[in-house]
Amino acid sequence: MKLWIAFWNILVKDMRTYYLKPPNVSWGLIFPLAWTGMFFIRSGTGLEGIMGLLPGVVAISILFGTTSMLAVTVTFEKKNRSFERLLLAPIPLELLMLAKTSGAILFGVANAFIPVAMAAFLADLSQVSWGLFVPAVLMIAVASTFLGLFIAVAVSEVFEAQTFSNFFRFPMIFLCGLFFPIEKLPVFLKPLSYVLPLTYGVDVLHGAVHGAHSMPFVLDLSILGAFCVALFAISLANIKRKWII
Repeated sequence: MKLWIAFWNILVKDMRTYYLKPPNVSWGLIFPLAWTGMFFIRSGTGLEGIMGLLPGVVAISILFGTTSMLAVTVTFEKKNRSFERLLLAPIPLELLMLAKTSGAILFGVANAFIPVAMAAFLADLSQVSWGLFVPAVLMIAVASTFLGLFIAVAVSEVFEAQTFSNFFRFPMIFLCGLFFPIEKLPVFLKPLSYVLPLTYGVDVLHGAVHGAHSMPFVLDLSILGAFCVALFAISLANIKRKWII
C-alpha cells in the first residue's frame, strides 16, 4: 500500500507542477491544432476531410504532448538534482519511472480527445469504432511517453530533449501514415515506416475511424506493445548506467 501511495504522490506532484507549462502548451496543444488547420485549409474538403484528418491529428496530439511533457518532468528534475532525491526513495525504480510517466500518458490521452471534441461539432462520429479507437489512443500514449522517456534520459538539458524529440517526431508525421498513405511513399522509405511505433497505432486509428487499415488490429497492438516494453526497458537500463552510481 505504501508503494502505491508513493506512486500517487509522485503523479499528483508532477501534475500540479508541470502541466500547462509553456513548452507543453505550445508543443502539446497549439502545434497539433495549428497543423490540423493547415491541412484542413489546404485540402479544401468538407466533413469528409475532417474525418480523413482525424486519425492523424489525434496521433500527433498524443505524440507532441507526451514527449514534451517528459522533456520537462525528467530532464528538468535531473538538471536541478531533485530527481536524485526520488532515486533515494525506498521504492523500486520501475515503479518510480511508471509514476513519472503516468502523468504524461494521461496528458496524451486527454490531448487525443481535444480534436475529437472539435470534430464532434462538425462531423458525425457515429461511424467511429470506439472499441478500437480508445485502446489505440491509450497504446499510442504509452509508446510515445516511453519514447519521450528514452529521449529525456539521453540528454541533460530541456532544450536538448525538445530538439532531440523533433528528430523522431517530424519524420513520424510523414512516414507513419498520419496524413500520407504508406503505400504512396517511395520504396526506399517504406521500410523506415515499419520501424516506427506510431505506424501501428495510426493503422488502428484509421481502421477505427473509416475502416481502412493495412494490418490486423491484434498485430498492430501487439507490435506497439512490444515497442512500449523495449523503450521502457532501455530507458531503465540507461538510468541505472548513467544516473545511479
